Amino acid sequence: MAMLAAVTACGPDGAQSGQTKSDERVRTMNMQQAGEGSENILDATLAAIQPPVKWAYGAPMQEACSTDLNEPTGKTTVTRSRNILTIVSPHRRGNLLGVVQRYWESAGFKVTSVRDDGSMPWLRASRADGFSVSLQVGSVGNVFLSASFACAEDSEMTYPTGTPGKPGGPRVEELKPRERSEFWSGER
Repeated sequence: MAMLAAVTACGPDGAQSGQTKSDERVRTMNMQQAGEGSENILDATLAAIQPPVKWAYGAPMQEACSTDLNEPTGKTTVTRSRNILTIVSPHRRGNLLGVVQRYWESAGFKVTSVRDDGSMPWLRASRADGFSVSLQVGSVGNVFLSASFACAEDSEMTYPTGTPGKPGGPRVEELKPRERSEFWSGER
């Protein structure tokens, strides 16, 4: 299942569309900083989920930002993710989305999109500092979180040990939930 990342379009100068020069100064960071910021957001989101869930790193993604003429800008959108390995029953998905939404709002995110669907719901939010987040339930009940920063200055990046496809990590990411939880996997 392909991961959906909350990504914002970049304008001709690599800045996000509608962004002012004042905002650009506040939001400038390189890819390493964007990756670390995304990892911190995901770690804090997972810590807010109680009872705790088991998780694994998802495959990181990068997408070059370009001008309206499809020319490179020297900036890249950076996305990091986590796959929840705890089975979250359909009965508990609303609880999970509620916990995550309350945490994100307390951390300064504003919800931008909600899909209230019993089988494949999602939640997306963004924050004034340029980070966006999403939580999505996939077709087989797999749940994943992602955090992104649009159009960071190109730079080298490092990854946490255990990141799929990177040194110290598995070749492929773990997607299918397999861990049971008395609360999250329960039907009542």
